[in-house]
Amino acid sequence: MTTDTGTGTGTGTGTEQTRIVLDPFVSDLDGESDALRAAGPLAAVELPGGVPVWAVTHHAEARQLLTDPRLVKDINVWGAWQRGEIPPDWPLIGLANPGRSMLTVDGVDHRRLRTLVAQALTPRRVEGMRENISKLTEDLLDRLPTDGSVVDLKAEFAYPLPMYVVADLMGLDRSRLPRIKVLFEKFFSTQTPPEEVVATLTELARIMAETVPVKRARPGDDLTSALIQASEDGDHLTDEEIVSTLQLMVAAGHETTISLIVNAVVNLSTHPEQRAMVLSGEADWSAVIEETLRYSTPTSHVLIRFATEDVPVGDTVLPAGDALIVSYAAIGRDEAAHGGSAGAFDITRPTAGRHISFGYGPHVCPGAALSRLEAGVALPALYARFPALELAVPAEALRNKPVVTQNDLYELPVRLGR
Repeated sequence: MTTDTGTGTGTGTGTEQTRIVLDPFVSDLDGESDALRAAGPLAAVELPGGVPVWAVTHHAEARQLLTDPRLVKDINVWGAWQRGEIPPDWPLIGLANPGRSMLTVDGVDHRRLRTLVAQALTPRRVEGMRENISKLTEDLLDRLPTDGSVVDLKAEFAYPLPMYVVADLMGLDRSRLPRIKVLFEKFFSTQTPPEEVVATLTELARIMAETVPVKRARPGDDLTSALIQASEDGDHLTDEEIVSTLQLMVAAGHETTISLIVNAVVNLSTHPEQRAMVLSGEADWSAVIEETLRYSTPTSHVLIRFATEDVPVGDTVLPAGDALIVSYAAIGRDEAAHGGSAGAFDITRPTAGRHISFGYGPHVCPGAALSRLEAGVALPALYARFPALELAVPAEALRNKPVVTQNDLYELPVRLGR
């Protein structure tokens, strides 16, 4: 993280202040989040690639802005986009302009698209997935070594479990998953070479688009088939909307849960007294999950909303035509929301469940219950099998991937014991 003195927007609007330049290598996410919170509820920041935006960094103001109709998802409202200042090979373009889905529309169109997804993720439907998740979990645990050797728990357990679950949910052919993994790593990374950005987005869209005619010809009990059926029954979904929704659900459906599982293991490993509480039954696994979501939120920054008019936030104004990101990593440790110990991991914290790490308002994540279910199955099963699990390296040696939107480690080396 570096700082740069200049206007908050770089466009001649906003107040003169120090802009926080987000570190594209994410070398100190905690320190960066502290700086963002200290800058006030609305901080001027610069995204990798030199793109100036604003970040909401406090809990109360985030809830306010996430329900403010003056903030919209239509990228054409963004002044920098209108002026041609955002290049098509910007590494984060796939997150800022990912195609037409419930993520990028508001109002009636948003409700139409979100309703179809929500119907496939009802509490009853999600709970009905528990048996399959449990089987996948046990199968993956069976493959882990028990000879004391070091294993990358992310690669061997935390990654494949949610990837298999979301592939089954969406009706995606599992044989495509290795290539999809490579493409999504490029999709999220700030270090993807410019010449590969457009090619990555094109190939991802092609893989998703190829799934649609397969499901149209042979529908199954999956969300893609349901979206296709809805479009034929009069809900007027275009193929672009179906493809973009498929891509959105696969992206969001695995990345968040991977980080949730990985971060929970790190937190329990570095807080052995709290691990003992949950293993003895003194504390519930749901407390581990909610406190991990707050303290080590899987999504560090969410891109991107645009102001249709000037929006006052505290003592600052978010100018019309400017872009806003939501800095969940900073928000989760806001002392105004969680007390003076907000910077500590504590599964007994009474405010842990008040976090907004899955969003808030109309665009709250529809897959939150599924992610909680996956973690709620995976973590107890992991520790029931390997209660002596420990990190194979000091926690300080764990490194974040160059992904400014995800709290995502390269690997999680552990020793499982017997």
